[in-house]
Amino acid sequence: MMKGHRTWVFENRPVIVATATVGGPFEANGKIADDFDLLHEDLWLGEDSYEKAHKVLFEEAFFQAMKKARIEKEQVQFIIAGDLINQMTPSSFAARTLSTPYLGVFGACSTSMEALALSAFIVNYGGAKYILTGAASHNAAVEKQFRYPTEYGGQKPPTAQWTVTGAGVALVGKEGDGPRITSATIGRVVDMGLTDPFNMGGAMAPAAVDTIEAHVRDMGIDPSYYDLIVTGDLGKIGRTVSLDLLRKNGMELEEERYQDCGLLIYREGQPVLSGGSGAGCSATVVYGHLLHRMKRGEIKRMLVVATGALLSPLTFQQGETIPCIAHAVAIEYGGDDR
Repeated sequence: MMKGHRTWVFENRPVIVATATVGGPFEANGKIADDFDLLHEDLWLGEDSYEKAHKVLFEEAFFQAMKKARIEKEQVQFIIAGDLINQMTPSSFAARTLSTPYLGVFGACSTSMEALALSAFIVNYGGAKYILTGAASHNAAVEKQFRYPTEYGGQKPPTAQWTVTGAGVALVGKEGDGPRITSATIGRVVDMGLTDPFNMGGAMAPAAVDTIEAHVRDMGIDPSYYDLIVTGDLGKIGRTVSLDLLRKNGMELEEERYQDCGLLIYREGQPVLSGGSGAGCSATVVYGHLLHRMKRGEIKRMLVVATGALLSPLTFQQGETIPCIAHAVAIEYGGDDR
């Protein structure tokens, strides 16, 4: 099960039985809009606060995933999910709606793969038959908490990124027809001393590199084993930095096989500066667009490296640097997995 220092290998290869993604109006105009199950025309989602709308994103994704899998909520043993809002209230309140046993996890924007790794671990060892796992973010709610309310109209530098309004959810099961989760590498906290909250990509890049290097070292494989290595939300700046660091450390990656979810979700011309971000960024891109590509046979082996900046408004105000983390999950589909 344990391989190397920090990689789990899942002998029973848990299955991603079904997925669901929900997005907002900005995502509806994005590059992968057709890969969403549900898109909303406004940020309020019929609620009277952005935080309540954030909860609805999760609820809709949970129910849509179960509907696609043709199971009832009573058949799900656990929800493992998280978000960026204080005390993860959107996740917790959505779990309240489902009344399903719940484990809330926080890894900032790495939450999607942290939760998927834990879900696969539990299912692999027979701890559950079905687990709903996912992550979500809401642009207006997150911007209000970590930066400024969007109504303020504060200007941002080109290194800043656009928080995704979206939720991505996967139903992980013991058996079924779907992509298989084969391994996971748990990240460690990496802090290079950056303090700029408008340059998350640059801050997170070293953590992504650390986890990618650990994964291939623990597994004893070449990066070319994967058709695609995709990071969570490094954006333009972070992707460039990470490629430079990997090359400096002797690892050459083909650029077309090294992508970033924050650069896949929006179109050229949308005012997202360095790219997309938020806990919902990797969740929606992976559980929607990339798994759809897998099922079409375009990708057989994929390593998803979700990245997170573990700061809070309080730590920034107190002058702390920005610690970061990245968790990697390997997903395979094809051949015997079909």
